[in-house]
Amino acid sequence: MKADDMTIPLALYVHVPWCVRKCPYCDFNSHEAGAALPERAYVDAVLDDLARDLRWQPALAGREICSVFIGGGTPSLFSASAYERMFNGLRESLRFADDAEITLEANPGTVEQRKFRDYRALGINRLSIGVQSFDAHHLQALGRIHGRAEALRAADAARTAGFDNFNLDLMHGLPLQTPEGALRDLEQAIALQPAHLSWYQLTLEPNTVFYTQRPALPDDDTLADIEDAGFARLAAAGFMRYEISAFARPGMQCRHNRNYWEFGDYLALGAGAHGKVTQPDGRVLRYRKTRLPRDYLQAASRIGVNTGNPYTSESATVDTAELPFEFMLNALRLTAGVDAALFTARTGLPAAAISDACAGLRARGLLQDEPGRLACTAAGLRFLNDVLDAFVAPDAD
Repeated sequence: MKADDMTIPLALYVHVPWCVRKCPYCDFNSHEAGAALPERAYVDAVLDDLARDLRWQPALAGREICSVFIGGGTPSLFSASAYERMFNGLRESLRFADDAEITLEANPGTVEQRKFRDYRALGINRLSIGVQSFDAHHLQALGRIHGRAEALRAADAARTAGFDNFNLDLMHGLPLQTPEGALRDLEQAIALQPAHLSWYQLTLEPNTVFYTQRPALPDDDTLADIEDAGFARLAAAGFMRYEISAFARPGMQCRHNRNYWEFGDYLALGAGAHGKVTQPDGRVLRYRKTRLPRDYLQAASRIGVNTGNPYTSESATVDTAELPFEFMLNALRLTAGVDAALFTARTGLPAAAISDACAGLRARGLLQDEPGRLACTAAGLRFLNDVLDAFVAPDAD
């Protein structure tokens, strides 16, 4: 693959690692904010990080950015002026598509809502609002700092500020939640008329409070009832399930997330951010930035060589034998799957590299028997881990 033939989309992810308070279920790289956020220093570090990335990987400079996602943490803790500085710097070094989707994650606290109009004026054209539930008891159990009223106001504030494209994050399978309770939450979310809903099951992840102090969660039968009823209700409301836990109105799928699932490339900036970039010779590079905010802010002072990037803590080329699993791990999350030709286009490997595994899965009824397409059946989506096991390299641990 030559650099001037590069057709793989390139997105940008920026991580803002601070929250007002760490939630007990959260395993993201988030840290409780102090009395004052180091906005200016952090924006300076992000822009310096980018400059060093472009020196480390010069082929990136000419590629167009199709989408931007600012995640966290709670990115809406930062002021609009901080993002104005950030975007001015980003646009000096990167070429943004004219129709680039630019998403910022926000929490429904009333302080953040006042910033929505300013964010929109900067060119941020999509919000993702972390509601999680509208039920006071569940919000308290999840450690959220907002209540039902703030969640309702956040959606209204987003629309008033000019965001006709916003997502609501909503959980189900919450501690002691019944199917009726989960459906009430979902009905309320639908009533707010978002363009997109991320409706996903609470899971207990390592290195979280919930993992060591386990709450009483619904049993498997109850979870299945919640999902079945929820999928039907969302479909009836005009939301298409296009990914395992993502639902959108027609034409409103999240382009940034689709780029992940279609094995596109993405730059990573900010503490703990992960990136994936296909090199001009076709190799796939994965890398991660320094995780702790304190260390990230001090990274530039640790420069000891003229190559590489001091903000990057790890980087490695994906082994060829692992590429089938890496590709399928992403692509098969999409309910419609992907065109089979995308496998070769994004990995450089021939279709024969996955043909035996696909044949076996089709025989088991887990992969759709459709020529030219890679997509799970309904059973395959439900047992996705079993499907993905078929693509693990034989000598992998």
